[in-house]
Amino acid sequence: MLSKLDQQQYTKRMNNRIRKNSVLQSVFFLSALFGLFVLAILIIRVVTQGFGWIDMDFLTGRLSTDPERAGIMGAILGTLWVMIVVIPVTMIVGVGTAIYLELYAKKGKFQASIQTNISNLAGVPSIVYGLLGLTVFVRLMDLGNVVLAGGLTLSLLVLPILIVAAQEAIRAVPSHLAEASYGMGATKWQTIQRVILPAALPSILTGSILSLSRAIGETAPLTVLGIPALLIPFPNGFFDTFTALPMQIYYWTLDSSLVAEYANLAAATIIVLLVLLFVLNSVAIFIRNKFQHRY
Repeated sequence: MLSKLDQQQYTKRMNNRIRKNSVLQSVFFLSALFGLFVLAILIIRVVTQGFGWIDMDFLTGRLSTDPERAGIMGAILGTLWVMIVVIPVTMIVGVGTAIYLELYAKKGKFQASIQTNISNLAGVPSIVYGLLGLTVFVRLMDLGNVVLAGGLTLSLLVLPILIVAAQEAIRAVPSHLAEASYGMGATKWQTIQRVILPAALPSILTGSILSLSRAIGETAPLTVLGIPALLIPFPNGFFDTFTALPMQIYYWTLDSSLVAEYANLAAATIIVLLVLLFVLNSVAIFIRNKFQHRY
């Protein structure tokens, strides 16, 4: 039995913990509320400023120096072409790297060094990747500021994020599934292909959604590559000059100090970019949920 003094001390400690819990809960709630408030203001501002400028002429037209005639079809096509490069490169290289590090590489200093460098690369500023892409893809490989160079540069940017996410997904697969596969006589690659990857795929797709969402909205690497926002033809292949929606938003925002209507065009382009991002993410989420139900 607790003495009266011990009971008082216990009650005092419990009351202090309850008060701390209430205070921290209020702080976290206010933090979330503040973030939602700022996001709501941003969305309302963008929608009210740009929604009236969205029509078929704007969505299907070419870029123009006249705000009333400007369109973003070239930027939409450029963004889609870039993502056609980014998606397979990041998925194949990122998942392959994660499989090697988790299931093939021997645990030691070399593996730990690679793991540390990959984790550090995830925090490198995006403009550094732009300089790397400019040096390697634009100048060394002499590709120029084309779709392929832009896509490869953005792939380098998001690869560390996907590799880390894929590694965590592979680690989360229960070990008894692989052991059962080995017990049935399957080889290591058969176990990876038919057991580990299907079980880890939903989490891998979650990481890919986050990485691709970052890639589609990046501006700094494309600016370093010298991607234009001028009157250029629509891109039709990987070796065509292009512009992208983030670049168009960036240049129209800068030009809004000279021509006020460019701010409305930038807001309208932001809406289109958000819708495109939502569509791509919805497709990825649908695929992820389908595999979650299966495994």
